[in-house]
Amino acid sequence: MLGLFLSLFAHIFKSGWTGVNERTFIAVKPDGVQRRLVGEIVRRFEKKGFKLVALKLVMASEELLKEHYWHLRNRPFYNRLVRDMSSGPIVAMVWQGLDVIKTGRKMMGETSPSDSMPATIRGDNGVEVRRNAIHGSDSVESAHREISLWFQETELSSWDVCSTNWIYS
Repeated sequence: MLGLFLSLFAHIFKSGWTGVNERTFIAVKPDGVQRRLVGEIVRRFEKKGFKLVALKLVMASEELLKEHYWHLRNRPFYNRLVRDMSSGPIVAMVWQGLDVIKTGRKMMGETSPSDSMPATIRGDNGVEVRRNAIHGSDSVESAHREISLWFQETELSSWDVCSTNWIYS
């Protein structure tokens, strides 16, 4: 078990997923796409200074969603969650930047929109737990797993943002 953990840890650091190179997986759920919130969500992440590394509109298969939400498979809402997530298109994205996972989670707000603060994505746009508009990775490990589920390595763009010095210096 320790060997697996150390192997994963070494892979994450080898791939440079720390500091300003930290990456997270963000998905605008079908309810967010239908309500035309994609631009608003992208705007918030760009305005915060994060770099968009990948983006695609997908109709996720049940198989992909079951693997994505595997950790929730024993929860009573699991089948409904998979059904809701497969009900329409999803905008899958990878964002990069300093503390993007932690900051992205704060920007999203609590899972339940009624528990979310105003000015968060879910606080401003979420309707209820099943219709909370957005998903985001909750750790470096889950970000790595989710990104590899939704994207191939060749779909992740490596590019320089001219404003990096203005944001991080």
